[in-house]
Amino acid sequence: MKKEKMEQTAAAIHQKALSIDAHFDLLFDVAAQRELGRKQVIETDHLPQFIKGGWDVIVSSIFIDDDDLPEMALRKALNQVSCLYSEIDESPDKIMLCKSAADIMQAKQSGKVGIMLSFEGVEPLGTDISLLRMFYELGVRMIGLTWSRRNTAGDGCAFDFKTRGMTGGITDFGLTVIEEAERLGMIMDVTHINDEGFIDIMEHSTQPVIASHSNSRVITETPRNLTDDQLQKIAASGGVAGINAVSIIAAATDEGATVEKLVDHIEHMVKVVGTEHIGLGLDLCDMFKKYTSPEGRSKLPRTSFDVVDTHSGLHALTVALLRRGFTKEDIVKIYGRNMLRVYENVLG
Repeated sequence: MKKEKMEQTAAAIHQKALSIDAHFDLLFDVAAQRELGRKQVIETDHLPQFIKGGWDVIVSSIFIDDDDLPEMALRKALNQVSCLYSEIDESPDKIMLCKSAADIMQAKQSGKVGIMLSFEGVEPLGTDISLLRMFYELGVRMIGLTWSRRNTAGDGCAFDFKTRGMTGGITDFGLTVIEEAERLGMIMDVTHINDEGFIDIMEHSTQPVIASHSNSRVITETPRNLTDDQLQKIAASGGVAGINAVSIIAAATDEGATVEKLVDHIEHMVKVVGTEHIGLGLDLCDMFKKYTSPEGRSKLPRTSFDVVDTHSGLHALTVALLRRGFTKEDIVKIYGRNMLRVYENVLG
């Protein structure tokens, strides 16, 4: 396909596709900026990039920094959700909260960007399972039990195999969270869980499971990525794995962290489980470096950077996929149709 034709095809795909980023720490930034007295942070700082990149839905994680654990976890989580509601009040014609697949379609049809909520670690619950219902009513629909650390639900994974990893699986409280989350109608997310916890979740879950922002461990060997067996288990559940665009997850070296490497991950994962079980969860982090302490940065194997240039840079990945022979239909599935299928199945 000639370059001009490829560019036209990529533009057509972006217009046709329902594009979902299954993981972005949006509210961590919004809450920090609103503490400085700012308003309409999403509309001003993020929405132009969402629109340029063709994004329809952004799944915003509720993530609590180490410095706020354990005492401030619940307060910080509630503040992030409150900030989202304030942002929606301030930009009602631009963004909306999505709690269901029907809400997603409403956002698409109205020209708004839909925002969904997920837990990246259940630290805000402490050991009180009754709080999960409250967060569900506020709109949280996806739930990752852990970030890459230990909490009351289980053990997270390290970022590399040189670091001493936590080897415990899911705790009794974690199993209770899985049961209650699925009773309420929330989607389990295995990203950041360790291998033992992954097995526990898959053995106890009764519905499609996602890995919102994890790549292939065969292509890049890190505990944060998925083995072929794990990919197959996710696919067997009817779930989806979302491609992560952070350099230390995408590649073993900085030089190797390119858009082409992301396509390597997608190609391999498609060979293992098929196009129907791959999505996007870019986890773009460059903008959050201003909030990261030296101690926080030291926990990573090396300084990370985003392989995709902000949310506005999705076009580069589209072109790279076309060059590798992916069809328009393949890309539409990967960019959002597959995740939507899971949402329709679990959320209604």
